[in-house]
Amino acid sequence: MRLIAPVFASALGVAALLSAPAAAAENRFPQPLAEESLPSVAKLPAEWPLSWVTIHDFHFNAIIDGRIAVVDTANQVQPLKGLVRASQFANALIAKDKGEIYTAETFYTRLTRGERTDAITVWDMATLQPKGEIVLPGGKRQQSVTYPHLFQFTNGGKWALVANFTPAQSVTVVDLAARKVLGEIDLPGCSQIYPTGERGFTSLCADGSLFSVALDANGAAASSKSVPKVQDIDNQALFSTPAMVGKTAWFVSFHGMVQGFDLSGTVAKPLPGSFSVGTAEGGAPEWRPGGWQVINADASGKLYVLMSPYGKEGSHKDGGTEVWVVDPAKKARTMRIPLKGQTLAIAVTKESTPHLVAAQASGEIDIYDAATGAFVRSLGATVAANPILIQVP
Repeated sequence: MRLIAPVFASALGVAALLSAPAAAAENRFPQPLAEESLPSVAKLPAEWPLSWVTIHDFHFNAIIDGRIAVVDTANQVQPLKGLVRASQFANALIAKDKGEIYTAETFYTRLTRGERTDAITVWDMATLQPKGEIVLPGGKRQQSVTYPHLFQFTNGGKWALVANFTPAQSVTVVDLAARKVLGEIDLPGCSQIYPTGERGFTSLCADGSLFSVALDANGAAASSKSVPKVQDIDNQALFSTPAMVGKTAWFVSFHGMVQGFDLSGTVAKPLPGSFSVGTAEGGAPEWRPGGWQVINADASGKLYVLMSPYGKEGSHKDGGTEVWVVDPAKKARTMRIPLKGQTLAIAVTKESTPHLVAAQASGEIDIYDAATGAFVRSLGATVAANPILIQVP
């Protein structure tokens, strides 16, 4: 009996251990799961929350498979809400009032070769499904690593402007509502598109001038004017992506000089009194702006500039490790925000408590309190392989 009792006890213990998972499973799953019909795709809200942004994933390892990620910056568990395809060096615009996203894309009949088609694809913001297409003539849409000012709205969002490069430069005017091309404006020696006035645009030119075009009701050039020497190309070249505060475009130079342009009239006007974002100790050799999307603004008009302490000739695309907050009215830096890693793009949300969204070169997306600079959360490297541009709808 002394030999049997321990064996009997052990057998009971094994039986209990074996039956415990079954009992637990029965308690957790008392009924079979209901059958799910496929495909099962959720809709996004018709009006996106103010914590949502889009992040352009250029996807360097497969550029034909670029995408626009819809991201909830307030959701650390499931920040990715959906994807819109953005093929071959695409650009994107968001029309909240129409519930549409537009991507300017390029396709080839044999994937990477064959007959070329340039088009604007129209996507539904709720389903992220394509709902229309506008074919662009000539196979001339500019294909380059994504700059936001190669594809812009004008005429109250009714029209879109598309940059072309063959290498001749021009701008195609597209009526989004009528889904048709209106015309083309030659733009020799100038690039980028900055919406200007009620119905027009401005471009920066290689000789340091700017060129403003006003369009008529049919999308043709009604007038144009060149303004010379608005930037020093050799010593204070400007990053081509500005921070917009109303109709004022704030640009920053490779050396940290801030220059404003008034885009409210038919001709862009440089604002008087350019200024430096400031200096700080520890630069080796010096602090300079760096990254892909290096300047942004909040609703109060404060500017956020992505800065690196390792500035040198050619470092302007290397990324930054701090964001400097600048008050353009006082022409002074008001705060420095240390970042978690080398960052390529920054943006500020339109929430009641705004957040600074920072995209690291590693793919990590970090969120900071824009008012205090405090780190809030990381979304990890979960939404984009190569996040280089953040858009706030």
